[in-house]
Amino acid sequence: MKVCKFGGTSLADAGQVNKVCGIVLSDPDRRVVVVSAPGKRHPKDTKVTDLLIACAEQRLAGRPAGAEAEAVVNRYAEIGRELKAPAEVAADIAVDLKRRLDHEASHKGQFMDQMKAAGEDYMAKLVVAVLRSRGADARYLSPREGGLLLSEEYGNAQLLPESYVNLSRIRQLSGITVFPGFFGHTKQGTVVTFPRGGSDITGSILAVAVRADVYENFTDVDSVFSVDPRIVPDAKPITELSFREMRELAYAGFSVLHEEAIVPSVRAGIPIWIRNTNRADAAGTKIMPERPYHSGEVVGIASDKGFCTIFVSKYLMNREIGFGRRVLQILEEEGLSYEHTPSGIDSMSVILREAALDSATEQKVLDRIRCELGADDVDIERGLALIMIVGEGMRYTVGVAGRAAHALAGAGVNIEMMNQGSSEISMMFGVKDAARKRAVEALHHEFFAKPRVQG
Repeated sequence: MKVCKFGGTSLADAGQVNKVCGIVLSDPDRRVVVVSAPGKRHPKDTKVTDLLIACAEQRLAGRPAGAEAEAVVNRYAEIGRELKAPAEVAADIAVDLKRRLDHEASHKGQFMDQMKAAGEDYMAKLVVAVLRSRGADARYLSPREGGLLLSEEYGNAQLLPESYVNLSRIRQLSGITVFPGFFGHTKQGTVVTFPRGGSDITGSILAVAVRADVYENFTDVDSVFSVDPRIVPDAKPITELSFREMRELAYAGFSVLHEEAIVPSVRAGIPIWIRNTNRADAAGTKIMPERPYHSGEVVGIASDKGFCTIFVSKYLMNREIGFGRRVLQILEEEGLSYEHTPSGIDSMSVILREAALDSATEQKVLDRIRCELGADDVDIERGLALIMIVGEGMRYTVGVAGRAAHALAGAGVNIEMMNQGSSEISMMFGVKDAARKRAVEALHHEFFAKPRVQG
């Protein structure tokens, strides 16, 4: 049994939806289908989810959302017309969207989530209509009916464990079940969404719930690559990854799969197969619990920008019990989550996402650390990028850090921060945003372009 998820680019227009339906019908094992909202048809286009957010913002601002709502309805109507789906599907979408816009909006997060969720919901109903028009035994199943229960954290919901038992009943259903991604319901019955890209998470949850043999994640690339092809055009495709490797790479900028989608599959040991909707015969990338590897092998290099570091220094910090905890407590009280905390004897650094720290919050945090903890020096450095080198083969291998540092030095890149994960399958470097591309190119040349020396 296979669970397959199709992303927004795979469903952007009638031609893409036609491909999706062909892929689903080509394999009788594809019995559970998870869909995203339609993505961009061309670079200047707007994703349906962004149109829905614009609708919600207009309503919340007290302005009519007629143009935005019409654009949403037209996207689905156009797909339906070209694929000869029943006309009432588009008519029902228009009615439902008006109902959502007219809904009580005093709770901004709740209103925004029920608007955002419409994109996946409409797509699931349209895909069912197209599959049925081709003679398939297909059914739409809503997250409410299926029992996908989430925490009441609008825009950032977490799965409630009882969902797995509820959703396991899907395995007993005949034919093809089409399930909208990205959203579920609270125990009180209100719509709540995962973070953006959350349809990946829905697919992974369903794969676990129905005990699927594989979770196929269809997107618009042939595979995961050793490095972002936009930075290194000749990046090598990766045919196999371990769960641990993919988790590290996804965190550090590999956007082909939402990082939170990996966790449910990891725990259940269900392989994930990244595949291309436009080239369904391509090998893709299989993500498995374990994979064979060679000593010293690096499988991928990921990078992401938009970080900052709070540097805290205090003499004899290491003798002061609870100092690090109190620094993190200040961040917690200011509503900030942190990414990493490299430390020395008399100093520690806290790495955060730069977007979360506005100037007012920054000043408050720095003042509190100075006053409440008596720090000798507190400073912040913005404009950092994190680069992650990942590979199961890095474990117990001497010299990987030296090769990386030498490559960066040769490219004239200063290392602002360096940290190795306790699992030893990843190594992280902090560099200036401006040096990110140069750093990634240098590391790619070192670990992928040069001949590998057998140790």
